[in-house]
Amino acid sequence: MNWIATNTWKRPWRRVWSVTFVVFATMLFAAPSCTAQALQKGVSVELAVTRNAVAMPEADKEGALIVAVTHSGSVYFGIDPITPAALAEEPGLSSRAEEKLYIKADARTPYANVAKVLDAVRTAGVPAPNLLTAQQDTPEPGNPVPPKGLEVLVGPPFPSGTESTVVQMLNSGERQPRLKINNEDIPWANLESRLRQLYQDHSEKVVLLNADGQLPFGNVVHVIDVCRSTGAKVILVTPAA
Repeated sequence: MNWIATNTWKRPWRRVWSVTFVVFATMLFAAPSCTAQALQKGVSVELAVTRNAVAMPEADKEGALIVAVTHSGSVYFGIDPITPAALAEEPGLSSRAEEKLYIKADARTPYANVAKVLDAVRTAGVPAPNLLTAQQDTPEPGNPVPPKGLEVLVGPPFPSGTESTVVQMLNSGERQPRLKINNEDIPWANLESRLRQLYQDHSEKVVLLNADGQLPFGNVVHVIDVCRSTGAKVILVTPAA
């Protein structure tokens, strides 16, 4: 120890090596903790980008109820693989049905894969899951953006006496799906303005969204995002509904 104290200043490279070793050792012994934290964050997916999502910081807390759907359609409850059928009967979900549930689905997966999960959580007693999304916000260094998402309802049943607007997303075989509002063809660019026009004399704003299962989930999220921008509640009509 005396040799190091008296000679390190004469040889700067030794000091660099010593500092490098300390940093490496810190990273080495900290690795298991970092890996565990990464696993707690769940399965990595490519989220759809939205403009009107709201902050959902509870989704980032330990123990949050999160269901992930990957690009290939694999489903995870937390970090554990599961089938939609098993998810519908999952005790850890049905016993906590009053808590918020977050669905983290890949934007590229067919909507049918997400619809199966939506049906499963509805069967388990969760009528209003939250769809986690990515944001266009650029976070400032050191200020991470909290998770954000869009709340949806899964039907039926629909609220008694509900006066709703029906939005259909049809597979056109082209880049963008074909849109209809109450059986009227609508260009994508006119979706928001048309909804606002319809809601001018409505105190209650409810959209029943029916989307083709072959469409990328990201397209469905985009329409949900536009509907939410008008203040409307969105009820997803899934194939099994």
